[in-house]
Amino acid sequence: MVLPDSNADAAVVRFAPSPNGLLHLGHAYSALYSNAVAQELGGRFLLRIEDIDLVRSRSEFVAAIFEDLAWLGLVWERPVRRQSEHFAVYRRALERLKRLGVVYPCFATRKEIAAAVTADAPRDPDGSPLYPGLSRNMSMEERERCLAESVPHAWRLDMAAAFARACEVAGGELHFVEEASGPNGETGRLAATPEIWGDVIVARKDIATSYHMAVVIDDALQGVTHVTRGYDLFYATHIHRVLQVLLDLPQPRYRHHDLVRDGDARKLSKSAGSQSLAGLRKAGVSAQEILEQLGLIVPE
Repeated sequence: MVLPDSNADAAVVRFAPSPNGLLHLGHAYSALYSNAVAQELGGRFLLRIEDIDLVRSRSEFVAAIFEDLAWLGLVWERPVRRQSEHFAVYRRALERLKRLGVVYPCFATRKEIAAAVTADAPRDPDGSPLYPGLSRNMSMEERERCLAESVPHAWRLDMAAAFARACEVAGGELHFVEEASGPNGETGRLAATPEIWGDVIVARKDIATSYHMAVVIDDALQGVTHVTRGYDLFYATHIHRVLQVLLDLPQPRYRHHDLVRDGDARKLSKSAGSQSLAGLRKAGVSAQEILEQLGLIVPE
């Protein structure tokens, strides 16, 4: 993995949407916020297409992303990195984690995992039950047999082992720097506590990566110095810090921002059918009205 020159002075900020639906006001806020940070720091603004989900990602949504962002007045560097073109890079990173002994294959199905979860099971920051460890303690013989028979499996981070190894490599506790604030006002130099997530998936059954794996690798390869994203991804930083150390990647700084919400205080989302930017544009709403509504401007 060839990383950009770590001595480069320019800040690098990115907006990284997934092309599995049309962008809404929440995406507009995040893109404009990221661009504003890049302008503030006198740095570069990148667009990345996070399309590892080959089932849901569509080319027409990629085209719509370009159209929406240009309509908002944003300008980004080209070429645009598309994650779907870099699976080989992610596979090499997975092999490194295997050699370190900090991942294991998980053969359990969703149904089996759900059946093993108790009512009082601990939950992650998103409210989902922690993985109950069904495949963690398999014998080596059973694990090798399942692999030899090509039983479908994901790869999970053995969080206890991974965190211990990362702390050893780092020579002490792991930290990350939040320059804005988290959902509960977390700011400054913060201790990483990835155990709140349990054994997360780093490579899905259908592809050799996951959001967590791909995002830390792409940020490193693109020289991203400041990660800007919504509060809903704040706690994922704890996972990302562990992966950065294990994969020998540089540590960016973070700025998390508030979420745009609907009238019921729910965050906007594609799955909830939140009105798209394309729909607003079709209804006659101007880009300037969007900027004023969101309280952000694009520097001239």
